[in-house]
Amino acid sequence: MSSRIALISACFLLLGLVAGAGVTEVKIDSGMIAGEMLDEHSGLTVYRGIPYVAPPVGELRWQPPKPVDSWEGVLEATEFGAICPQPGTLAAMSGSGLPDASEDCLFLNVWTTASAGQSLPVMVWIHGGGLNLGWSNQDLYDGVEMASRGVVLVTINYRLGPLGFLALPELSAESADGVSGNYGFLDQVAALEWVQRNIGAFGGDASNVTIFGESAGGTSVHALLATPMTEGLLHRAISESAWVTETNVTFLDRPTPFADSAEGIGETWVSSLVGEEGDRDLAALRAIPADEMIEKAGETFPPVIAVDGRFMPQPSEAIFLAGDQRDVPLIAGSNRDEGTMFAGMLGFRDAASYEKGMEELWGEQASQILKLYPAADGDELKATLNRFLTDTWFLRGTRTMLRGMEEVDSPAYQYHFTRASLTIPGWGAHHAAELGYVFNNFSGGFGGATEDRLEDADRRLGDAMIRYWVQFAKTGDPNVDGLPEWPQWKNGEEAYLELGDEIKVGHELGKMECDALDAIRAKLAHPTETPSGR
Repeated sequence: MSSRIALISACFLLLGLVAGAGVTEVKIDSGMIAGEMLDEHSGLTVYRGIPYVAPPVGELRWQPPKPVDSWEGVLEATEFGAICPQPGTLAAMSGSGLPDASEDCLFLNVWTTASAGQSLPVMVWIHGGGLNLGWSNQDLYDGVEMASRGVVLVTINYRLGPLGFLALPELSAESADGVSGNYGFLDQVAALEWVQRNIGAFGGDASNVTIFGESAGGTSVHALLATPMTEGLLHRAISESAWVTETNVTFLDRPTPFADSAEGIGETWVSSLVGEEGDRDLAALRAIPADEMIEKAGETFPPVIAVDGRFMPQPSEAIFLAGDQRDVPLIAGSNRDEGTMFAGMLGFRDAASYEKGMEELWGEQASQILKLYPAADGDELKATLNRFLTDTWFLRGTRTMLRGMEEVDSPAYQYHFTRASLTIPGWGAHHAAELGYVFNNFSGGFGGATEDRLEDADRRLGDAMIRYWVQFAKTGDPNVDGLPEWPQWKNGEEAYLELGDEIKVGHELGKMECDALDAIRAKLAHPTETPSGR
């Protein structure tokens, strides 16, 4: 038994506290746990900080997840577990403090109104944060509203940054499969396996599991649909603002036209961490304390989906376009102003620096990019950067997923979120602005609105969006009585549902730009070939 489990198990609840005192017990495959009942009338209960795999520490750093040790007695699951090591950037943006972090962070949380023997749909939330930041129990992700509407909600931590995605030739060499990287995605797979084994104890239906996530969580949904490792583990998917670009998917051991190999990225990062003359031995790297590693490296490590032949057999977008992804119903969408949050990161001060940056990034295809997104100064440049980032980082990849769904039997639905932020109006309908509406929870301090600034339109939109999301989890079709009809996405029509001041249907969102971007990417990847149309 690990010291972590021994310590927690020593804090088991006295049997006299279990009945009628706001505590309820459940038996899972690793032992008994006790959660907190929030509402005796509905039976709403939350189980916090459940370990779903062994702590990835010591020799288990940069290893696939291993089974958690069983425990004796009752594990008190009334406090959230530690979050995974990360810089304080996201906490600062949301105006909250950074919770306690530890490399021992692979916990999940369950909200439910059901009990064993019932069979409610299950929703598994995967947080965003660029695969470098975030945690399962951010205030925005409180599960009370969703669980109150008849689903079992699970939120998960997964390894982040270099601890979750570092690939190195040395790590690949020690692996039985000859691969490295993707550890954070493997954690997500392990969490879904835990759901299959245990969710029935919480009144959840293991045959009806919806994964959903935003930003890097949307990227994770994208990857989990593309990997063969999730067969039988998920049955519906919602991808919000999936961050899928030409630079964050690459081969394990060879570069693409847009990015170095995952192992090459890892070698460059390790050199920056320890210096050219530093000790690169795996034992020495595993001995570096996690907080020291994060403090020194910050957000300099660029996580990628590593095409390794195991977790990801081919580039994930190619898997979608071939129809080889999971054949399950999908909602995929993006926000109108995804780019406003990130435009300043590019460092373009004026039209001249913008043009130079596009030439460095897109080479001989830069002129085509500049036709789509013309250079300008002042506020016009800000608007151009917003459109460029919205389309290239989020909308184009989302459309690729939707196009791929035409190759399978299951339906797909697209949304476009356009409600401008009340808290940061200059950012418009910015990245992550939809989260408060999805969870119908505006207490998190980051997102489109907060409780003290809500307007009637926000309350209506929040009620509508959570109803669409929950209905989709229940049936695979988001359409629900009393709300506008949401048509399926089909080639030739490309219908989407706008979620904003009004809820209405539109068609061919960003089609001209996405078609052009796909053609430009194809030319850069295969400069001597003419891309075939679809």
